[in-house]
Amino acid sequence: MPEAATPSTTTQVTNQPTLDHSTFKVVKEAFPKIKFRGTEFRGQSTLIVEPGDLHAVMALLKTDPRTSYNFLSDVIGVDYLNYPAKTIGRFAVIYNLLSHARDDRFFVKTFIDPSLPTDGIVEDPALYIDSVCDLWAGAEWTEREVFDMFGIRFRNHPDLRRILLWEAYPGHPLRKDYPLRGRGEREDYRVVDRTSA
Repeated sequence: MPEAATPSTTTQVTNQPTLDHSTFKVVKEAFPKIKFRGTEFRGQSTLIVEPGDLHAVMALLKTDPRTSYNFLSDVIGVDYLNYPAKTIGRFAVIYNLLSHARDDRFFVKTFIDPSLPTDGIVEDPALYIDSVCDLWAGAEWTEREVFDMFGIRFRNHPDLRRILLWEAYPGHPLRKDYPLRGRGEREDYRVVDRTSA
């Protein structure tokens, strides 16, 4: 029969984030006048940065030897429209960073709010953030995908154009206010068969 666990051998489980990732300390030291937010979920830490501070923070995370996030694994867009909890902004762009030298993953998130209605493709000056293509060349395609699906534009991107849909597509389909069945694009799309291809 196994022995009963004693208080010294049991692990305390808490629902509170620890925010003890070493990267938080490095960023705070490098930018003492900037206020940051941080979250932790299931052992994955996320630094929340204001859009205007994003590029400087990302440059630090790549070049500082204490962090050395040499690989940008992904750039992700999220639309928090009608999200059940209060969020900082409607849209978020999330960067998934990896340091091969330290085998460490870290997320950076920034929030932006539209200043114009989001039901079309009108260019909104509030939906701009700085590109990180100059830091990680692999961001080129992932930033284009976020632009194509959400309408978030990246300043100084070398080739910001749609990557999945045609240039005149009448919307950004991963926005939550985009109709689930589309706006008639499928009904008006020309069917191509073997004889006409």
